[in-house]
This record gives sequence, C-alpha cells and structure tokens, in this order.
Amino acid sequence: SDNSDKSSAESDSETEVERLSVYHKLLATLKTSPESESEEEEDESESEEGGESEAEMNSEGSQEAGETGGGEEDKNDVPEQEEATEAAEQTLDQEQADGADTSCDPSQGVIEEFTDVKHESEFSLETNFMEEESGDCSADKRDGNSAQAFSEDPFKQHMDKELEEKEVEKLSTLPKTSSQSKWPRLGQLTFSSTLEKHKTLKADKEVDVKQLYLHKPLESTWPKVNKQFLSSVNKPSDPFFTPLQRELFYVMNTYRDLFYPERNALTNGEEIRHAYCLHALNHILKANAQVLSNNAKRRDKKPGPDSDDYRDQGLTRPKVLMIVPFRECALRIVHLFISLLEVNDKRKIDVSNKKRFKGEFGSDPEEKPPNLKRPEDYEAVFAGNIDDHFRIGVAILQKSMRLYAPFYSSDVIIASPLGMRTIIGAEGEKKRDFDFLSSIEILIIDQADIYLMQNWEHVLHLMKHLNLLPLDSHGIDFSRVRMQNLNNWSKYYRQTLLFSALQDPHINSVFNKHCFNYVGQVAVRNVPLSGSISHVVVQLPHVFRRLDAETVTSVIDTRFQFFINKVLPEYRDAIMSHTLIYVPSYFDYVRLRNYFKKEDLNFTHICEYTKKAGVCRARRSFLKGEKQFLLFTERFHFYKRYTIKGIRNLIFYELPTYSHFYSEICNMMKATDSGVDATWTCTVLYSKYDAQKLAAVVGIDRTAQMLQSKKNVHLFVTGEN
Repeated sequence: SDNSDKSSAESDSETEVERLSVYHKLLATLKTSPESESEEEEDESESEEGGESEAEMNSEGSQEAGETGGGEEDKNDVPEQEEATEAAEQTLDQEQADGADTSCDPSQGVIEEFTDVKHESEFSLETNFMEEESGDCSADKRDGNSAQAFSEDPFKQHMDKELEEKEVEKLSTLPKTSSQSKWPRLGQLTFSSTLEKHKTLKADKEVDVKQLYLHKPLESTWPKVNKQFLSSVNKPSDPFFTPLQRELFYVMNTYRDLFYPERNALTNGEEIRHAYCLHALNHILKANAQVLSNNAKRRDKKPGPDSDDYRDQGLTRPKVLMIVPFRECALRIVHLFISLLEVNDKRKIDVSNKKRFKGEFGSDPEEKPPNLKRPEDYEAVFAGNIDDHFRIGVAILQKSMRLYAPFYSSDVIIASPLGMRTIIGAEGEKKRDFDFLSSIEILIIDQADIYLMQNWEHVLHLMKHLNLLPLDSHGIDFSRVRMQNLNNWSKYYRQTLLFSALQDPHINSVFNKHCFNYVGQVAVRNVPLSGSISHVVVQLPHVFRRLDAETVTSVIDTRFQFFINKVLPEYRDAIMSHTLIYVPSYFDYVRLRNYFKKEDLNFTHICEYTKKAGVCRARRSFLKGEKQFLLFTERFHFYKRYTIKGIRNLIFYELPTYSHFYSEICNMMKATDSGVDATWTCTVLYSKYDAQKLAAVVGIDRTAQMLQSKKNVHLFVTGEN
C-alpha cells in the first residue's frame, strides 16, 4: 500500500512474490463465511461434490494442528495439510514484527501490510498539550485541580500507589486469602487477595455517576449509547446501567481482576461488551489527559532538575489489550469507541482509515447463504466477519481516533490470540516482537471459551509475554516512566477482565496463575441448579460410568483403557449398530481412530479437518448402517452444527465442553426415522476431575451424589423432567 511500513519496503521483490504465493496458498483453504449447505447433504449428488473445510476450521487456529498427526485424517488430505502447515510456519517466520496488521485481499490474492504513519505527530503524546484538546478536556483539567477529587479517583488511587519490596515479595510467595459474598445480579462472588484483607465490596443499588469518575465526554455519551439495553424495569434514578452492567462496572472501577463465566452471546454478550469498553476508554482518556496536562506543566516550568511529579507513563504507550475471537468483535468495539467519543451529531470525531477498516473488518450480509439454518447461539457467535487472524492498533485523543496506528503509538490493541501469536513469535525466530506488551495496564479477554475451540496454547503464549521488561527503549523518556514499570512490577498493577460462557479448568488456571493484581480478584462462582440434561426431549436411559484416576495427568490414559476394556466390548456386537462416539479432545480422537483402524473395526470418522465430501460420505454410510461406529469431534460440532441422522447408541467419551451440546447431541436421535425408542442408549464416561462439566449437565445436587458414589449412575430422562 501507499502507506506501508518501512520494514516492508526492505524486502526484495522476488522474496515478496514467494511470500505472497505461499501465504495465499494457505489462505485459499480458509474462507470467511459458512458455505451454503442444507441439512440434506447426505444425498448422493452432494456426497460426490468436492470442497474444503470452511473458515471456521482454520488450520492455523486449530487446537492441535501439526502436533498430533492431524494429517492422518484421510489419505487424500495428507499432502494438503502438510503443505498448509509448512506454509503457516514460513508465514510466522516472515511476519513483520512492527505492529502492522497483515490482511489479505481474496479477490486479488494480495497481502497488504499497512500501518498508518501519516498521522504520527497528530497523535503523539509527547508533542501535544492539554490546551489543544476540547473544552471538555480542559474542564477535566480544572476538576483535577481539586486535591480531594483527584485522590478519590480509582484510576489515580490504583496507578499512583507505590508498592514496597516487602509487599511485592508477599504477592509472589504468599497464598491468597478469600471471602464470599452474594450480590443481587452477579450471585455468588469470591474475593481473594494476598495483601491486607480488603473490605468485601457491596453492590450499590443506585449509582451516582459522579462517584464513578467518568471522563467528561463519557458522562453525556454513555446514557445514549447504552439506551438500547435500558428498559422500563430500570429505576429513573439509574438511567445509566442495567443491573448486570452496574455490578460489573462497579467491580471494574475498583481495578480488581474479574472473572465472569456466564457470558451469553444471545442474552448479555453486548451488555458486557458495552461495560468493558466504557471502562477501557475511561482509563485511556484519563491516562492521556494526565500526560498532556503534565506536558503543559513541563513546558511552562522554569529550567531545572526534573521532578518525579511527572511520572505518568509506562515503558511503552499501549495501555489496554483486548483479546477477541473474530474481526466482527473488533469492529463492534471500534464502533463503540467512536459512539462514546461523539458528544452529539454536530461534533463528529475524526477517524483516520475508517473506510479501510470497514472493508477489512466488515462483512457483506449477502455473502451469508439464505438457506443456512443453525441454532440461535450459533448465529450469534458466528455473526459477521469470522476471520480469527487479525490485530490492529488504535490511538485515541479527545477529538480524534487513529486506526492502524503502529503498536508503539497505540493506546489500545485489539487482536485475536492467533494475531498475537504470529507477531510475538517463538524463541529462536529472527523477527519477533513483544516489547509493546510491557506496560499493559488493562487486559480484557472476551469470549474465552471460544479459544478452547481455536487454540488455547496461543492464549498461554500471550500470557507468558505480558508485562516483561522491553529489550529496547523505543525512544521513551525515562524521567516520565512510573517507578513500578522501572522496577519490573507492572504485572502487579495490571487489571485482567476475563469473560467466558463457562467455567473450565484451563480458563480458571489463567485467572489463578497469570493474574497478580495487588488489589485482588473477584470471581463469579455460581453453581448450576439444573443441568442441560433437562433439555433432552427424547426418552432414553443415560448411564454415567465413573472411571477412577489417581491424578489429573493420568486421566487421559485411564479413560482410554477404561473405554477399550469395559465400554467398547459391549458395543462390538452387530446389534449395537449406529453408535456415535462423541470425543471433545482431538488428541483422544486421533488415538481412538488409530486403535479402531488397528482392530479393523467397521467405523467412519468426522473431524474439523475432514473435507466436505468426506463428511457427506461418512454421514450417509452411518445413516444406512454401512458403518457401525462414527467417531465425531466436538470442534466439528462447534463449527458446523450438523444434525447427524441414524444415531441409536450414543457414547460421550468425555463430557462436552459446552453443556448444551449434551442435550443437542441427544436430541439428534429424534431425527432418526426408523428404530424403536427402547433400543436407544446413552453412555457417559466421567471422573472426579470432571466435576464442573458434570454439574453443568446433571445439576449440582446429582453431581455431589455421583462423585460420592463409586457405582455407575442410571438416569432415565423424558421430555418432562
């Protein structure tokens, strides 16, 4: 592009041509919208069609691609998958480590690396002053002269506190103490902290907007932006927040870490997005206003020794990192920022590169096939542009916003885990960069459950590279850097906001092991009273078979041995035909598939890498009874939601990650035209380490009984109970 980064111009033309062709070859297997596929794909005509996996089956973002022999899926798939893996590795090595977003124009096959360098001076915090900002910002400056108001601001209280070495030692060595509290909307909360025991927060029924210390423009713009969620239920005295938003923002505004595992794309997803965008923008505007104000003070000050009064920055400029799964999520966040900054229709803010951003992050409604029918939650999650490889820097000042800002000139970075992984790189790679993560003050991870379906390793890789000392100074004025950043204590000041649709050990581990906030943590810990088994509408017996494993690490091998020695022999008889085996982990799927091949069992298999034609053949042969077993991965169901017809016997090799998948799979049996209801069976394998998943399926009361009992549990569920 005309405004491409300097580093992109350094590569010679021949290398660039090779790079384009290799990367385009990889992206050719990835599309940005579901294909038009009806539920009648098992027909003969469609089964002969070729085709490739759709965009949701991103080989880049897949859970264990390239590590477990995923290329074994079909003989015909081997060359293509190996080629894609090699191309991915070459692409990672060739990525530009300068914060430029890498995107592809599918129509021309051109990769564009674009970073906005034209507006550098306009958005520089070093060369701008408070007087150049709007009247609202000047008013904010006047308010800041009040010592009392300034000291009570949660932003100032959190960022200006100077920890002592003894306190830092406690944070890194001592365990956390916790307390419980119940709030009207969030429910059961767990407060934990390592330092002195903080007072347990109590939710305010009414919110005084002045006590929230919102930056001036947000006081007037927030009610308008959030009006769509407010109903007549809300009291006139609280025209700002829904009950959920009020309690969430109250916790956010104390700068505690927050884990909320009840995010639902259908119901409260956008409510939550609005709340954390308000908090992030409020933080950015306050931080930038402080820097610009101090710039003016330093300019007007008489020459002399520098004072520590002006320490108002980190080692690098990015303050907020937002991790979201798809480009559509980034699009909505940027639109929210714009709406929150525009005071009225007459005062539109200047947004640079807005047209380009809409083209790369937006989607064409006509691209979606009209005959594609999927559950409502699927439509909500996969709305818009579902590309999962992106990153973009955004710089914000009171009157303007700069999209595609270089990372070191950005205030907020919005990215997917894969987008972060490709720029952070791995040890030993020549071109990698993670210095821009050194001074992140707010980390927001939204829809964390989706990353379990993409590649959780990318999230862990990101967490390991947060708040490290940078390898280069990047032109920073060290006299303006806060002492906690110079002491490499910035991780103790970082606030982490984690939102998920479920509780999972992997997500819990990130919150417990990678969050070090000195203020403490708040986690929502509600237990499900009734499980998803109550939504099963077909009458069938559910047999829960417990396996005993001594440790968490031994569960995988114990489950495999339990299955092949005790469960599978019962289903080898021809009378137990039409058996679907639901496997959440791709590792387990590969292991079972290899075992079935070795034992020469009559089976077929479907996973996220299976081509469209292979899926059609497998579904047809399973429906007709030509194949006795069907191995079926959870990720395929997550991304496709096909109805598998012909199921008479169902085996859950492990409890599903999403509890509603349990009832969805069971209810597929009603799609079977032939067969007697009494012959249907459902068997579930579980261990004591599956307590959270088990509670989500059968409810907390039954879970307690099942974990205490050593015997198998038989449940018979009808449409009424």
